[in-house]
Amino acid sequence: MKGVHFLVAFLFLALASSFACASDPSPLQDFCVALNDTKNAVFVNGKFCKDPKLAKAEDFFFSGLNMPGNTSNQLGSKVTPVNVEQVAGLNTLGISLARIDFAPYGGLNPPHTHPRATEILVVLEGTLYVGFVTSNPDNRLITKVLYPGDVFVFPVGLIHFQFNIGNTNAIAFAGLSSQNPGVITIANAVFGSNPPINPDVLAKAFQLDKNVVKYLQSKFWWDNN
Repeated sequence: MKGVHFLVAFLFLALASSFACASDPSPLQDFCVALNDTKNAVFVNGKFCKDPKLAKAEDFFFSGLNMPGNTSNQLGSKVTPVNVEQVAGLNTLGISLARIDFAPYGGLNPPHTHPRATEILVVLEGTLYVGFVTSNPDNRLITKVLYPGDVFVFPVGLIHFQFNIGNTNAIAFAGLSSQNPGVITIANAVFGSNPPINPDVLAKAFQLDKNVVKYLQSKFWWDNN
């Protein structure tokens, strides 16, 4: 009888422990709307999984990060991502990679956030001025000038940027703690949303003349669409 009581107590503690450690899974996309009708269920949190017996080397392989990205654009930068969209084998592994190329002085990876990932950046070539802004109410700017071999971390969800202040091309590689980190470029999201945000909202939020807001919206909306 003692053994039965011990077994019941052990099972109860194990169950309680599992509840104490349980939590919702981290989202792997912007949202995942629940459906009661499974016939219309198309998405999962992440990607559907291939039968492991059918996996092949190509599922875990990407080639081309040795090639420089084209920085002939308004920002003077190019991000080459390697996430689950490029390497299917990253599904469920919680990691991805990106190469970032910067044109000489002025190449910019503009202020943006990764809603699902912390980023760790290492500079291979060039000189980068990087930084991030802490959350409200402090909104503290934390910056550093990075040289080849230097590493910098951008905490998950915080607005951050990288800017080439050197006279030569710059190259950096970033590791991200999600198979699908997501990117929200602040200017594009605020002024280039589709449909546009009501100009009255932005004029008040940014303390700008409404005509200035409309100009910015027309510029960014055109760029995004």
